[in-house]
Amino acid sequence: MSELTHFNTQGRAKMVDVSEKQVTKRTAVARGTIQMKPQTLQLIREGKIGKGDVLAVAQVAGIMAAKKTSEIIPMCHPIPLTGVDIFFEEKGEDTIQVEATVKTTNVTGVEMEALTAVSVAMLTIYDMCKAVDKEMVLKDTYLVSKTGGKSGDYLRKMED
Repeated sequence: MSELTHFNTQGRAKMVDVSEKQVTKRTAVARGTIQMKPQTLQLIREGKIGKGDVLAVAQVAGIMAAKKTSEIIPMCHPIPLTGVDIFFEEKGEDTIQVEATVKTTNVTGVEMEALTAVSVAMLTIYDMCKAVDKEMVLKDTYLVSKTGGKSGDYLRKMED
């Protein structure tokens, strides 16, 4: 494991200096799930949630969150993103899997942007559906893969 670089010589937090790093194409994919009552998922499918099209709003929220990550995660660098996409997939009768793919050409990666996009998309689903289901559970949020940069590519080993 590499040494943590977010501390100065006094042991206090700092933003890492990335000025000497190489610009490369970088991509990160993150995933998470939100579990709900089957009836809630049915209402989403049918467009019967009172606040509007749940997945359309969650899509936009996830994209906006990726773009604003450096404003809410203290040590993240502001990164010009070249692409953000959010995908939704039903898993069974009570779960939506959210996946975000974020891209840049820069000196630092977009893992945090992808994770933030997934988290905020799921929070948006919760917000839009909480009137009918306060028991929804956001879970299993993780980095699936990343490409580019000095540390190279990463692909999570998935369990069956």
